[in-house]
Amino acid sequence: MFTGIIETLGIIQEIEKENSNVHITIEAAITNELKIDQSVAHNGVCLTVVAINDNRFTVTAIDETLQKTNLASWHVGDQINLERAMKLGDRLDGHLVQGHVDQVGTCIEAEETNGSWKYSFEYDPTLNNLTIEKGSITVNGVSLTVVNSKKNQFSVAIIPYTYEHTNFNSFKIGTRVNLEFDVIGKYVARLHQAH
Repeated sequence: MFTGIIETLGIIQEIEKENSNVHITIEAAITNELKIDQSVAHNGVCLTVVAINDNRFTVTAIDETLQKTNLASWHVGDQINLERAMKLGDRLDGHLVQGHVDQVGTCIEAEETNGSWKYSFEYDPTLNNLTIEKGSITVNGVSLTVVNSKKNQFSVAIIPYTYEHTNFNSFKIGTRVNLEFDVIGKYVARLHQAH
């Protein structure tokens, strides 16, 4: 489990295909604190550390992950939001995030609003995911509050700290992002469908 509070940015150093898997090597300030078999959220995608070498670590994404996330569009040099799994007993500053991406969304609006930023995203409504006004959403691993919730769209407001310390500062119209919808909302939606 994660909180959606990004610890640091990593930079992709190498991408290597092996059959249907992709091995991604990332340079990050937290590498010396990682260990093999540890879960780390990468733009909201929970991946397991499989190798560590100096200030770089490697994770492997399988085909299932590549199909449901935006990992297939990552390139060497891209900045990735990183968060290690939460510790039991720590404060929960964001919301409960599983690191299991529900679907990919697309940025349809990116504008500065007098000291903060507003981003709007569109997603495929046929997958039965939903947002609610003032509910939680995870965009590329960042825990955010939904504003302007619609059937297949929502917006978020980004404060300067988040803009500067996550990869939101690289988003533009057309940027594809990983979305994880609120876990409680997913259970409620499933229960509603069953009746």
